Amino acid sequence: MPAITVDDVLVLPRLPKLDPATTEYRAVRRLVTAPSGFEGEGFPVRRAFAGVPLTELDPFIHLDQMGEVDYAPGEPKGTPWHPHRGFETVTYIIDGIFDHQDSNGGGGTITNGDTQWMTAGAGILHIEAPPEHLVVSGGLFHGLQLWVNLPKVKKMSPPRYQDIRGREASLLTTPDGGALIRVIAGEIDGHQGPGTTHTPITIAHVTLQPGAALDLPWRSDYNALVYVLGGRGTVGTDRRPVHTGQMAVHGPGEALRVTADEKQDSHTPALDLYIMGGEPIREPVAHYGPFVMNTRAELAQAFDDYQAGRLGVIPAKRVPHASDSEQPPTTS
Repeated sequence: MPAITVDDVLVLPRLPKLDPATTEYRAVRRLVTAPSGFEGEGFPVRRAFAGVPLTELDPFIHLDQMGEVDYAPGEPKGTPWHPHRGFETVTYIIDGIFDHQDSNGGGGTITNGDTQWMTAGAGILHIEAPPEHLVVSGGLFHGLQLWVNLPKVKKMSPPRYQDIRGREASLLTTPDGGALIRVIAGEIDGHQGPGTTHTPITIAHVTLQPGAALDLPWRSDYNALVYVLGGRGTVGTDRRPVHTGQMAVHGPGEALRVTADEKQDSHTPALDLYIMGGEPIREPVAHYGPFVMNTRAELAQAFDDYQAGRLGVIPAKRVPHASDSEQPPTTS
């Protein structure tokens, strides 16, 4: 998995060594396996949150692992123009390239390790698709899209777009250097990620080398979700086995424990995790299709507003974006 990496993790800041005698490690409350499906124009996804009650996901709503798929020429697919209201989409690309454009003027191209963070707020239209050259050539594609709920007082906020380059993530390692931790949003042990959030959350992409262990300090007022992007390992102090496409929902506590198996599959040389947590909003959720509101009446209003064109207008041509002139960041 390319994402963003470094030649020598030992030059990075290190997490503190936690004391097992005094640290309250979170137990695994639920372990689920994501079913497979298709999204948009037909690209394969794993529905990571399937089977988990919303109360245990709060403030998150939905997570799709897109791919990993190796497209033949002409096969890459995306999504057509569609609306959103009441939440945020966080799209993280691990391998491949994706273009985004929205009716508010946001957009750009993201590649290995980049994130596009779109606050739909009061309403927006957007499209996500592979660039034309990738459609022609084919190639690997692998990423994630996370939906983050907005509290009632912020659901009708003005739309916003954040173009987060992978190189902006805070990079950390463990005391023995066995893991690379990329903080995308929120903070871990005082190291802040670049994403600006309406809802207090932390998101990190972690790569654990075979046999390595991670003791991760985690805010006790946040929930904790650990999704396995690739590889095999164990979660919790009772070492429950996990593998690609599974998610561990944790109970209360102040730290997470994950260990990578000594032997990994040939196509997944390390254990890769997407770790999420946030302060629960604890409000009613009315979710249908592209809208996440608090009541059914608000959902009905969102559909009416979309059909009346009040959520935005599809631009006649592609809106220029500041990042278009930038070269995609290199990885090492």
